Amino acid sequence: MKEKLAQARAARIRLIAFDIDGVMTDGGLHYTDDGHELKTFNVQDGLGLKLLQSVGLELAIITGRNSNLVAKRAADLGIAHVFQGVGDKLTVLDRLRQQLGLAWEACAFMGDDLIDLRAMAACGLAIAPANARPLVREQAQLLTSTRGGQGAVREAAEYILGAQDKLHDALRPYLPAQP
Repeated sequence: MKEKLAQARAARIRLIAFDIDGVMTDGGLHYTDDGHELKTFNVQDGLGLKLLQSVGLELAIITGRNSNLVAKRAADLGIAHVFQGVGDKLTVLDRLRQQLGLAWEACAFMGDDLIDLRAMAACGLAIAPANARPLVREQAQLLTSTRGGQGAVREAAEYILGAQDKLHDALRPYLPAQP
C-alpha cells in the first residue's frame, strides 16, 4: 500500500529539493588542520540529478549550513535554486514553489534530520535516505535502501523517473545503440 502511494505521489513531482549533509553527503563534517571544510559527494548521485534535469524537473538545494563546497557542487551540476544557512526550510521551499507556480503536490523534499521534517510534511512526496533519523524515516513515503552520500539521491531520482515513465528517456543517451 505504501509503495503504491509513493509511486502515485512521485508521478506528480515537478520540483525536488534536497538537504545536503546526510543526503548528498554521508553527514560527516571533515576539517583540515587549518580549518577548511571537506565534503564528499557521490558522482552517481550527481548523474541522478542530471537525469532529473534532462526531463525538465526543477531541482533545489536547501541546507542549514553555509559552505563554498555546496555552491561549487551546485554550480557543477547546474542547480540554480540554492539556499544555504536556512533555519526554516519550509518557508524557503514555499517561496520557491510559489515562484515556480507549483502546488505542494508537485514538490518533493529529501531530508534526513529533524530540521527537514516540516518541509517534507508539506510536500507531495517526502523522501529519506536509509541513514535518516527514525522520526524522519517514519514520515517519508519513500525511504531509500541506500545511505546519504552513497547513492540515495540516485535511487530517489530513478524512482521518480520510473514513476513518471521517463526513466528510459533519461537513460537513452547513455545506453548502447540498438541494432
